[in-house]
Amino acid sequence: MATIADVAREAGVSVSTVSHVVNRTRKVAPATARAVQAAIDLIGYRPNVLARSLKTASTQSVGIAISAIANAYFIDIICAIEAECARLGMMVFLSDTQDDPDRELAVVIALHQRRVDGVILAPSADPERRALAYLGNARLPCVLVDRTPDPMFDQVGVNNREAMQALVEYVAGLGHRRIGYVGGHPGLQTTLERIGGYRDSLERLGLTFDERYLVTGSASTNSATSATHALLSLDRPPSAIVAGNNMATVGAMRAIRARGLRVPQDISIVGFDDFEWADCFEPRLTLVAQPCEEIGRRAAILLMERIAAPNGLRRSLRLDARLIVRDSCARPQ
Repeated sequence: MATIADVAREAGVSVSTVSHVVNRTRKVAPATARAVQAAIDLIGYRPNVLARSLKTASTQSVGIAISAIANAYFIDIICAIEAECARLGMMVFLSDTQDDPDRELAVVIALHQRRVDGVILAPSADPERRALAYLGNARLPCVLVDRTPDPMFDQVGVNNREAMQALVEYVAGLGHRRIGYVGGHPGLQTTLERIGGYRDSLERLGLTFDERYLVTGSASTNSATSATHALLSLDRPPSAIVAGNNMATVGAMRAIRARGLRVPQDISIVGFDDFEWADCFEPRLTLVAQPCEEIGRRAAILLMERIAAPNGLRRSLRLDARLIVRDSCARPQ
C-alpha cells in the first residue's frame, strides 16, 4: 500500500508538503500542489481518513436525517445535498427518519456517535423537539431543511405563506368561492405556514373562512384520502381543493376518483409540491414547484460555514416557489 512518504519521493518534495496538500492545512505553490496530486494519482495513494480525523477532530463527513422513504419530495433535496458535499470534499451518511420522532432521535444520536462534522435535518412533528434539543446540547453543527421551527439553527426553506397565497388567489381568480384545503401533518411548521397563507388569502379576497373546509392528515396519502372524503361529504362541498403537499395531492385525487368525480369538470384541484409524474395525471396537475436543488445546495453550504465557524450568527434562508399552471383547475360550473 502506497504511503505518504512514497508520494513525497515521487513528487520530489517533503512529507510535510504532501501533508499540507492533502489536508489543506497550509497554502502550497500551485505547481507544487499539481506535482503532489500527480504523484498521488500515479501511485494510487489514499489518505488514512480515520487517522487524520483523530488528529484534526474532523471526519470530513456529514449526516443527513430526512424522511426519504415516506416523502419522495425530499429525494431531490438529498441528491442536491450529496452533490454539493461531494464537491466540497465531504462524505455523506443518509439515515431515513421515517418522520417518526423516536427514530429521528435515535438517528441523530447515532450520527453524533459516529463523529460526523454536522447534520442536515428535516425535523419531524415531535412536540418535545427532542432531536433538536439533543443537537443543541451536543453543540453539533446543524442545518434544518424545509421545516424551519427553531431559529437556534441555520435553516433553509421556501416562502410557504406567499406561495400558498398565490395558489389560492389563482383558484379564486377563476371564480371559486368554496375553496377547501387538505393539509399535511398539523404539527409541522410547513403545514402551519401554508394554512396561514390559505387563511390570509381568503381574508384578503373577502371570502369567508369556513373551518369545515380545512382538514389535515398525517404524513401519508391514506390520511389525505380520508380527509378529502370528509370534505366531499359536506352538504355544500368545495368546488375547488387546495392540497398542502404532494401526498395530500395524491390522496385528494384518489378520493375524487373514488367518488366518480371528474377534474376539473366537477371539481378543481391544485396543490403544493410539483413532482415528476404530475404531467402523467389526467388532467395534468397545477402545482407549486419548490426549488429543491437550490434548497439542498444552500443547506450544504450553510452547514460547511457553520462547521468552520460554530459560533457565528445563525441564518434563515427563504427561497421563492413557482406556480406551474396546467389543466386541473377550471371555472366552477
